[in-house]
Amino acid sequence: MHIKDAMGNDYGRPRDIAGEVRSAFTSHADSAFDVCFENILNSKTPVMSPSRHVELDIDIGADAKDWSAIQAGEKLKPTELELRRVEETIGEVVREMEYLREREHKLRDTNESTNERVKWFAIGTMFMLLILGAWQVVYLRAYFRSKHLI
Repeated sequence: MHIKDAMGNDYGRPRDIAGEVRSAFTSHADSAFDVCFENILNSKTPVMSPSRHVELDIDIGADAKDWSAIQAGEKLKPTELELRRVEETIGEVVREMEYLREREHKLRDTNESTNERVKWFAIGTMFMLLILGAWQVVYLRAYFRSKHLI
């Protein structure tokens, strides 16, 4: 198993994993993560249908913490532990809402500037078409006059 983020930081490369394994790490920045599994069959005899079942369960934020270890380390009562867990979850929700608010603001600004550019492009296009139409009328009138058709 190999864990790597989009920035190129390695977070673990445990080898010879068998059974259930729990791997925890703290990321350096918000990023996408790649979890790669390598399955090597070391058998001298051919195996007709080799198979292996892999289940990946990823927890982030407050769900990823080992709350029983925190409870034992800080000697917290069950209600205090639950309050701490709720506080952590609420903090995550507040941070997510702030991120969404900033993202919505940026997208709104982009939308407004795009609409402004499209409006001026349409006005410029209509102006150019009017000028081209007027020029065609003048040109054709001069052409027909030179041919004595008008």
